[in-house]
Amino acid sequence: MTQESHPTSWLDEIPGRLADIERAHLLRRRRVVQPAGGAHLLVDGQPMLAFCSNDYLGLAGHPALAEAARDATHTFGVGSGGSPLVSGHSAANDALERDLAAFVQLPRALYFYAGYATNTGIIPALVGDGDALFSDALNHACLIDGARLSRATIHRYPHADLAALEAALAASPARRKLVVSDAVFSMDGDLIDIPALLALCERYDALLLLDDAHGFGVLGPQGRGSLAQAGLTGNTASRRVLYMATLGKAAGVAGAFVAGDAALIEWLLQKTRTYIFATAAPPLLASALRKSLELMEAADDLREGLRQRIAQLREGLAALPPELGWHLLPSHTAVQALVIGSNEAALAAMESLRQRGLWVPAIRPPTVPVGTARLRIALSAAHTTTDVEALLAALAAHAADCVVALQQQTAGTSVASAAVVA
Repeated sequence: MTQESHPTSWLDEIPGRLADIERAHLLRRRRVVQPAGGAHLLVDGQPMLAFCSNDYLGLAGHPALAEAARDATHTFGVGSGGSPLVSGHSAANDALERDLAAFVQLPRALYFYAGYATNTGIIPALVGDGDALFSDALNHACLIDGARLSRATIHRYPHADLAALEAALAASPARRKLVVSDAVFSMDGDLIDIPALLALCERYDALLLLDDAHGFGVLGPQGRGSLAQAGLTGNTASRRVLYMATLGKAAGVAGAFVAGDAALIEWLLQKTRTYIFATAAPPLLASALRKSLELMEAADDLREGLRQRIAQLREGLAALPPELGWHLLPSHTAVQALVIGSNEAALAAMESLRQRGLWVPAIRPPTVPVGTARLRIALSAAHTTTDVEALLAALAAHAADCVVALQQQTAGTSVASAAVVA
């Protein structure tokens, strides 16, 4: 048998498929980072002013968190040693769950080792074959994957279109209905109308799962989150709401939790495979998180500073030249999305900023819809007025370069057209 007659393995296709991704300007690569104080990082060994972190309150490097984690190692060691239902539910993790429930003012909380594992696990525990799930079109990937794993019938409604959601709810014959939505959308930065969403769930006997990864610690009184900002916690909490949030963003550590009605949380504890069959989060992290909750509760000054930086950025970006077609999406949260358009143009903007010492990530499909590649500017209480001024100046300089290139391109096209006519 000649070499040519051997069947080609599908593994031989991988290099070519990678090349296709690169040609589409969709190849991603990791960068090695190291904290360098405030909002500054060493990125692949180069100093950068970073606008890419979800550390919205600047707590990830807080010495009190490091001290709490260090002290916990003397009591608990490093690893948890088992799953939560075997031997991994430490005293630190148990105390954290009580603290989390009290912080978000809901009856009970369940602590997970990761946000992705939380949503991909709890959704299949809530609905399954024959049930109906209703998902916002711009939901995070973990909500999408959890929906797929559930095997429920999925109804995907246009982003924030509550009229379309109501029509889908009204038309569904399913007895069990689950609506899942980000509270603050991670790539656009907008906040869903939570009271209106809950009203629909009440009307159509549905359960509501809210992912508040980007609102927890930042929004609401004392940073208690989007649900608290909507006035739907404590005595006004609804048993129809499950509130999920991550602990590696504003809280500055790692992990996630889901909180809500005590019976629902008990059900999730009994039925969520990503909770039951995974090693529990290390108690040193739970100890650091308990300290983080204390800091967040008292961090109104940090949240006010963040709001000021958001306003400063939005005001400054309003001066960008309109002929480029860039547009800043409406958002009053720490996530500010400057839509550039093409993948190539977004990468060029990112590279221009990198050369000026700023790290702002270009977000491309499939994370965002085709044709809406953007710079995702993540602001933090760690950013200063001077930091934001530096970003605005760098964006203005890149925009000016783009305007010149656009004018040259237009002039060249006009000359070419005139030559054809002649």
